[in-house]
Amino acid sequence: MTYMVPLSTMTSHEILEPPLEPLKTTARTVGRKATITKEELFQATLNLIGPQKSIASLSLREIAREAGIAPNSFYRHFKDIDELAIELINRAGLVLRQIIREARLRAIKQDGIIRTSIEIFLQQLDTDEGYLSLLLREGYTGSVSYKQAVEQQLNFFQQELQEDLIRLEYLNKSKMAHPEIVAIGITQLVFNMGAKVIDLDAKQRRHTAEQTMLMIRMILEGARRLESREQYKTKS
Repeated sequence: MTYMVPLSTMTSHEILEPPLEPLKTTARTVGRKATITKEELFQATLNLIGPQKSIASLSLREIAREAGIAPNSFYRHFKDIDELAIELINRAGLVLRQIIREARLRAIKQDGIIRTSIEIFLQQLDTDEGYLSLLLREGYTGSVSYKQAVEQQLNFFQQELQEDLIRLEYLNKSKMAHPEIVAIGITQLVFNMGAKVIDLDAKQRRHTAEQTMLMIRMILEGARRLESREQYKTKS
């Protein structure tokens, strides 16, 4: 199997996507505002949702009240809550990919990518921004359109991870079979882990994380062994 190493460590998504700063958690302003930004509406939505509450359960009036605006001001940016939710999911995925990408690009070994990605996931579960918990919640309990938006973000994670795996295999002078399938398996494992540990204490999270890292190492080792077998069959 032949591998092509990108000329730059930047992915196509990096070139197209401008850096985004995480939203800052803020309290609702008393009284109504004359104007409102998309960022403020996103933050108002994040303030209202929680571990047991999906965006789909919110009303426009609730979001407007939290943002400190008249309900009609909402329509200056979004036609309905579904449009806001999908844009927020897309923003959450982009912010998380940027955070994880920066850490992964510093990794020089596969174990570095695995541990770094999982540790960042665990850290993000405890941050005020709530991006990871948003993706996890809407991906499992949201509407069909929300689940599709989350699935698209997972596809972006998978594509970028695949590029990183190929890069590191080349640098380490090794090869693996079907890196695209390996990336899908790892992404699904890590997000499933996130959904499982979101309500666990620190000790239980660490135990689950270590199990997940072991499973990922098994996938990587299996992919390398499969590549060796396929090369052997080709030569025989």
